[in-house]
Amino acid sequence: MMPKWTWIAPVLAIALLGLAQFVATTPILALIDAIALMGAVFSAVHHAEVVAHKLGEPFGTLVLAVAVTVIEASLILSLMMGSDQASPTLARDTLYAAVMIICTGVVGLCVLLGGLRHREQSFRVEGAGAGFAALIAMSGMTLVLPSFTLSTAGATYNVPQLAFVAVMSLLLWAVFVFVQTIRHRDYFLPPSQRAGLDEHAAPPSSAQAWASFGLLLVSLIAVVGLAKTISPSIERAVVAVGAPKAVIGIIIAILVLLPETWAAVRAARADRLQTSINLAIGSALASIGLTVPVVAVASIAFDLPLVLGLADKELVLLVMTFMVSMVTLATGRTHVMLGAIHMVLFMAFLFLALVP
Repeated sequence: MMPKWTWIAPVLAIALLGLAQFVATTPILALIDAIALMGAVFSAVHHAEVVAHKLGEPFGTLVLAVAVTVIEASLILSLMMGSDQASPTLARDTLYAAVMIICTGVVGLCVLLGGLRHREQSFRVEGAGAGFAALIAMSGMTLVLPSFTLSTAGATYNVPQLAFVAVMSLLLWAVFVFVQTIRHRDYFLPPSQRAGLDEHAAPPSSAQAWASFGLLLVSLIAVVGLAKTISPSIERAVVAVGAPKAVIGIIIAILVLLPETWAAVRAARADRLQTSINLAIGSALASIGLTVPVVAVASIAFDLPLVLGLADKELVLLVMTFMVSMVTLATGRTHVMLGAIHMVLFMAFLFLALVP
């Protein structure tokens, strides 16, 4: 039986989202929206796990990653096209925040909490290494190279360069999905379950899985919609404390990534670190591979300014993150120390965003 709260929470969140279209957002209403957003987050996690259980690994971990990323791309696009004062760095800041949050915060929290509970955990290096190599290539083409190309001034691409990077990002993500789900599916299964054994609990029926899939989409729409609704209140708070505007994108990115984070942490605490790694790397790859083509098409079609290259400070943090992640993923075994290092980098990312 589906718990009542798992369908009540997204329905209430969607109702509040509809109300926000006709009623001005007051501080009290913003607080209610934030509470409803959290309820939608936990509902999304529950329904994603139901669908994942029905599909089995590694297909299940793709569901949440792709769903969140599609809505994330829609959110960026709506902000780019719906505001006359939209920053040309909005897409860059969102992508950079997503990569840093996933590679430092999500991975660090999973490894740290999993290590505290189980001392050591293992995962398949073959799958994690391939996915991380793709992430380095996609991040480099999207966030690093624009600062060094010569065709345009500033950290930007010209139209042919932008189209090339968009196509290559989408192609590389598609190849990764093919490898993960078909060609080398066993690389993404837990070491003790290479044959693809299912969970011990009986899988849900097809009707339950489809119902959860529909409610998952409703929950994710509510999460992103309510995040956008309360973003003006967040912006006012950020301005009031004198923090940089880039912090707004980080806050919204954290809200959007909450379902994946919670699902990954729960898997790590249940000694299923392979699922956590699949979620983390798959989400980061989908974030670039799906978002960049959408943003590129919009930029070219509507002549929207688009700055993708990172500044020096962000470049250094990104390189440090990738170097530490290479060490973490090198052996297929993790413990508390590795998680602590990732969390320190995550805190440095947040601190330097507030105090640049």
